[in-house]
Amino acid sequence: MTVLDDRIAMAESDNTRQLDEMFERLEKMPVPEGYKVEIVGGNVYMTPQRDTHWGIIRRIVRAVEDRFGMDVLVFSDVRIDFPGHENGLCPDVAVLRTSAEKDDEGRWRYEDVEFVFEVISEGTAANDYGPKKAAYATAEVPLYVIADPYQGRCHVYTDPKNGDYVTRTRVDFGDDIDLTGTVADLTVSTDGFPRDRPPLA
Repeated sequence: MTVLDDRIAMAESDNTRQLDEMFERLEKMPVPEGYKVEIVGGNVYMTPQRDTHWGIIRRIVRAVEDRFGMDVLVFSDVRIDFPGHENGLCPDVAVLRTSAEKDDEGRWRYEDVEFVFEVISEGTAANDYGPKKAAYATAEVPLYVIADPYQGRCHVYTDPKNGDYVTRTRVDFGDDIDLTGTVADLTVSTDGFPRDRPPLA
């Protein structure tokens, strides 16, 4: 191991330790039921689960299970630590490669994430389009899809490079998301995706 490798390993270890401590404190707090909690760039976000949000997640998970079977490693709101400063993310839908195994701490590794879907929530949209997208690209997650019920469209990001995605495609609700040329190798119908009204100004 080089000195640089040692420093990177130490930084990652410190980052994980800090995240563990933050999540331990959060578990002791009276977080309301039905709230998703994650840490993005060292900041804690609590987002209420809305019916629109869940309706889209359920349809995505169903499409993944229809394509790959019930034994597919698909998760919703499960902590996975991603590169960057204190990124304990809980993707709305994360699909892991079949060979994925938990680390020594009993957590899934970001290196095994094949694709991620996020559904926009009113209070955390900036995270999904900003720091979370950067974290997924830095981790070289091959496919990242954002479903935005306020815009009524999905944004498909592929080809991660240098902390961003090179290829971006927009799909309006009502059209199919054709992911057959990607690592996902499936088509997701957005016909049933519910819409949400934009927040009042």
